[in-house]
Amino acid sequence: MVSWIISRLVVLIFGTLYPAYSSYKAVKTKNVKEYVKWMMYWIVFAFFTTAETLTDIVLSWFPFYFELKIAFVIWLLSPYTKGSSVLYRKFVHPTLSNKEKEIDEYITQARDKSYETMMRVGKRGLNLAANAAVTAAAKGQGVLSEKLRSFSMQDLTLIRDEDTVHLQSREPQLHPSGGSLLETIEDSGTEHCPGFSSS
Repeated sequence: MVSWIISRLVVLIFGTLYPAYSSYKAVKTKNVKEYVKWMMYWIVFAFFTTAETLTDIVLSWFPFYFELKIAFVIWLLSPYTKGSSVLYRKFVHPTLSNKEKEIDEYITQARDKSYETMMRVGKRGLNLAANAAVTAAAKGQGVLSEKLRSFSMQDLTLIRDEDTVHLQSREPQLHPSGGSLLETIEDSGTEHCPGFSSS
């Protein structure tokens, strides 16, 4: 019995890669007959892949299931059996022709609904992001205001006085009185600047 891996490789190589290369050659040479042949193949193969997803779950236990799948892909590709062309002309084309209007309407409705859903989800996502940003900003502002509130005026005057003492300890002749930091800086600037006279 053939395993799932071998079956998968055969379908991948002979059912996907070889037809993809042949389609490339048909487009490159602009051979309309080959182009139509490979377009029919891809349409049938799309239905096969869709059905395969279900049958792999339901029928994989069936004896010779993977061998039948390999034989079917080779039958689709064979230039002698022309399986994809037969299936397309007898089943796929007539079915799609009969149901074309319903399918087109369904696709249009699905596209419109998906657009509306995306817009609704997008607006909801933007609202959530905006609320999160506002909440984060408010929390950040609260933390900042708490930090600023922790400094009292007494703390600020102590910092100013410490700076004054620190300046005075470096150059004691600058300001003998215990004035503010601003006065100390102004006085030190006028004493060290040549040609500057204070009035």
